[in-house]
Amino acid sequence: MGIFSNIFGKSEPPAPPVDFSSVITDMHSHLIPGIDDGAQTIEDSIILIKGLYKLGFRKLITTPHIMSDYYKNTPENINAGLDKVREAIAKEGIEMQIDAAAEYYLDEQFLDKLKAPNVLTFRDKYLLFETSYINRPDNLYACIFAIQAQGLKAVMAHPERYPFFYEDFDEYKRLHDRGVLLQLNTNSLTGYYSPAARMIAMKLIDANLIDFIGTDCHHTKHLDSLFRVQNDKYLKKIITSDSLLNRTL
Repeated sequence: MGIFSNIFGKSEPPAPPVDFSSVITDMHSHLIPGIDDGAQTIEDSIILIKGLYKLGFRKLITTPHIMSDYYKNTPENINAGLDKVREAIAKEGIEMQIDAAAEYYLDEQFLDKLKAPNVLTFRDKYLLFETSYINRPDNLYACIFAIQAQGLKAVMAHPERYPFFYEDFDEYKRLHDRGVLLQLNTNSLTGYYSPAARMIAMKLIDANLIDFIGTDCHHTKHLDSLFRVQNDKYLKKIITSDSLLNRTL
């Protein structure tokens, strides 16, 4: 061992894993039990929240799906579920702050939901939305304009997961230039969703187009992947970026 050290020099020790405490806030997750494809029981919620606390997060903004055909959630049932999660957190003695917004799907009823006085946003100005993974929505820019006309900032969830953008990377730049903020799923950097999503995630970080990172945590498989991504160099790059807005929430 000593001979090789003399010939090649001492190897550098591995960098410490990323501590998400520098990010402070996770702004995309599915932790309210039984209302979408995330946590199904309050016990699931607690397991996930404890895991996110261990990763270093101290504030969570959980964002249940609102989709007309599948998850017909409303501000009323989301806030009622949030109260139950808060009560369970207090009972467990977990020092985690948790709020709720929503992940709105751009479907035919989205514009009507947007007009509601109690539309769910975080920090009273950011609206998180997602689209189909299969087809680019024809009304994408119309919906973005409608969000902005309400005085809100449009935040696109996991843009790296939309294959219809892959052949035209400049579309991400056009969206960003239009004032759309882009939220990267941290687990995309592990290849969790696909190798293509991982490649686009890295390109978006290199292009300085990412404004938020989110865990999009639904279940323990996501949590396990989050612990693995802590040594990723691109995660370190985005976390140390001055453009990352999570810590302002």
